[in-house]
Amino acid sequence: MKTNILKYSIPLGFLCFLVACSTRNSSFLSRNSHALSTKYNILYNGGIGLDKGMVGIEANSKDNFWKRLPIERMQVTDEVTSDEKTKNSDFELGETKATKAIQKHSMNIDGRERNSQIDEAYLLLGKARYYDQRFVPALDAFNYILYKYPNSSRIYEAKIWRGKTNMRLGNDALVVKNMSNLLNEQKLKNQVVADVNALLSEAYLNLEEKDSALIKLKIAQKFTKQNKEKSRYRFILGQLYEELGKKDSAIYSYESVINMNRKSERKYVIQAQARKAQLFDYQNGDTTAFVKNYKKLIADRENRPFLDVLNYQMGVFYDKQNNQKKALDFYNTSLKKTTADQYLVASNYRNIGNMYFRNAAYPVAAKYYDSTLVNLDIKTREFIHIQKIRKDLDEVILYEAIASRNDSILNVVSMSEAGRISYFENYIDTLKKKDEAKRIIEEKLKEKQENIERNSKTASNDPAVSAQNLGRPARNSPLSPPSMTASNTAASLFYFYNTTTVSFGKVEFKKIWGNRSSAGNWRLSSTNRTNVVSKDTLNADATQLEDKLNEEENTIVEEYTAGFYLKQLPSTKVAIDSIGKERNTAYYQLGVIYKEKFKEYELAANKLEQLLQNSPEEKLILPTMYNLYKIYQITNSSMAQAMKERINSQFPNSRYAQIINNTNPAGTVLRDTPEGAYDTLYKQYEEEKFTTVLEQSDGLINQFSGDEIVSKFEFLKANAIGKLKGLKAYKNALQFVADNYPNSEEGKKAQEILKDQIPFLEKLDFTTTDTKNWKVLYKVAVSDENGTKAMEEKIKKFRTGSTFQDLNYSLDAYNGTENFITIHGINSEAYARNISTILRDNKDFKIATAAVILTNENYKVVQIKKNLDVYLGLKKE
Repeated sequence: MKTNILKYSIPLGFLCFLVACSTRNSSFLSRNSHALSTKYNILYNGGIGLDKGMVGIEANSKDNFWKRLPIERMQVTDEVTSDEKTKNSDFELGETKATKAIQKHSMNIDGRERNSQIDEAYLLLGKARYYDQRFVPALDAFNYILYKYPNSSRIYEAKIWRGKTNMRLGNDALVVKNMSNLLNEQKLKNQVVADVNALLSEAYLNLEEKDSALIKLKIAQKFTKQNKEKSRYRFILGQLYEELGKKDSAIYSYESVINMNRKSERKYVIQAQARKAQLFDYQNGDTTAFVKNYKKLIADRENRPFLDVLNYQMGVFYDKQNNQKKALDFYNTSLKKTTADQYLVASNYRNIGNMYFRNAAYPVAAKYYDSTLVNLDIKTREFIHIQKIRKDLDEVILYEAIASRNDSILNVVSMSEAGRISYFENYIDTLKKKDEAKRIIEEKLKEKQENIERNSKTASNDPAVSAQNLGRPARNSPLSPPSMTASNTAASLFYFYNTTTVSFGKVEFKKIWGNRSSAGNWRLSSTNRTNVVSKDTLNADATQLEDKLNEEENTIVEEYTAGFYLKQLPSTKVAIDSIGKERNTAYYQLGVIYKEKFKEYELAANKLEQLLQNSPEEKLILPTMYNLYKIYQITNSSMAQAMKERINSQFPNSRYAQIINNTNPAGTVLRDTPEGAYDTLYKQYEEEKFTTVLEQSDGLINQFSGDEIVSKFEFLKANAIGKLKGLKAYKNALQFVADNYPNSEEGKKAQEILKDQIPFLEKLDFTTTDTKNWKVLYKVAVSDENGTKAMEEKIKKFRTGSTFQDLNYSLDAYNGTENFITIHGINSEAYARNISTILRDNKDFKIATAAVILTNENYKVVQIKKNLDVYLGLKKE
């Protein structure tokens, strides 16, 4: 009987299993079987993959605390918003599991989903796609939940995720509308309220509505149950208050983060301390409490990963207090700490550079600015600003070096012969001390290395020593002597009983004294011995001894003799005057740079005043006095008045006197300024009045000699020369600008043109290539205005004909004496010849001037090289 029951129970159980596995049967067993399998198998494993991927996002998302933090940690790395392959294997696993759950366990019977876990599967699917930055397919998944499962227990979460996805797609206004409607629905759970308000806050920030964002974020931090979110929201609130200029509220928000202590991630606590320090009132605040607090933070072992930030803020504190030594110490300490914050590194270098800059240590400041630029984002305004300062420092360093070097030379030249010798002997003594100190250090290092090598060799050969070095007791070799007694040990300390010390002593003796014979007066070298003759000397050949003496005499270091330096001093008046002029120009340039670019008025005044004491050439005196007048207007009104009277007395009719007395005729002020004169000349250049530009540029260059704008006039003049005189003259003019103004923008531009463009232009030559762009040109004299107008009228009349309406013409400058009237829009040589024939033979035109027909490419060569005669000669051949 029992056997029969077992016999029929197995098929019955199998049948029940099949019924339970069916997705078409809406029985209690089937629904719950598929729901359990979906939840505790497929979705469980998919959720593990999603959680793992989110942990990876948090680990890889490095917050930039120098900017306002985004409310959601995940940041979009690119603009991927369409359906593409997954980029993260963890999210791929989540998406795969969700898809499997939907495909295998969905029970859509009579238009209704009977598996209660399928909405969870779609939610998992949407999240996996969202975190994988595939926002369009993620939006489809969330929309499907809202469409198919309106009564789902996760409906609010689905709405929030749909809003987050829309925000990523740029639909911020839609997010604000949908989330505001959601808040107006029935009572929501606290965490849902927090999530909705956080999403609204981020959407408002994207819409640049900071006040609304602030209100929503305050609600979010109040309702959230997660301490991670609470600390982040409070920190962002502090940043928003800062941007809105509410300093007290910002400090309060940062203090609320600090008070969370271990409930918050440590990085928010430390960064809140840093932001609070940035808002500290360095003039009226409690500096004692500030220092005490930061010393406590630095001493706390828990804060070791953040010592770079803490030391930087202490450096800023002492920098603001003008305690440069302590500030420098803390900046350097911050730099020594390992950090992934590139901007923090750049800020340390920048602040140190600024300290040296304020102290006028420009070469050192330049090095720190170089390090700053390496660590800054090249797309930021700060990078551009520091890069500009760095370029300006190149000029300062150059001119300071010229001024210092030439001042030194001129000072020595002005001394008497005895004074020069004494000066160089003092310098030689200093040089010898430096060389000796360097030699001693090198010998000590060499001796240390030799000892290391010797000990290493001894250890490798001595089994006892080797064993000790390995930390093991030495084994007694059967061939080793018996152990020493106490007396033997004491005796071994005697110098000559220890072979190692004796060998070392021999090496040291030879290093100091060289090879010396064992004879009397051995300390004396062979060159100083007069009465003592060693056996070696008696046996030496007289010729060898003489050679040895000569060799020792020739080992005298030339740099240790005053003659070496005296012969390098300039001796002619021309050379000395040239050095003086170069020095004076450097002083003038330094004064202008300090005044115009760095606003260092005291430094500028010192340089310019010193220049006037150096008896500069005439062209520098007036510009120097005018710049001093402008500086004194800012720093010392009485000295400005004195300089004004001095300019009026010495140069009453000068342009500068007219400017400071405001006596320019009405309407001429702009032209009398360097900038106004340049603008006027440049307009003439644009109007192709190249001859006028050349005529006026020389006078303006002389008039504004010493001003920074002179390089602009020279560069404009070079371009006008190129337009009138051709490539060769243009090259020479550019070379003049590059040689005489190497540190100006125009000088650098000239160098670039000479390097990159001129070689290419020099290779241009006439071609015979067939083309569909031809020109007909007629030469006209620049001085013959009537003839030029008459020819233009004929060509205008010719163009009115129905056949030639597509043609156009222009009056092009060629050289100082000839221009071209050029007809354009011709597509073949035959057409060009037909036009020239009509203009020559037709009774309505009768242009007697010979027409020149050439291609557009050859016309370019003619204009660039001014070689029309060469082209005409080739055509005759």
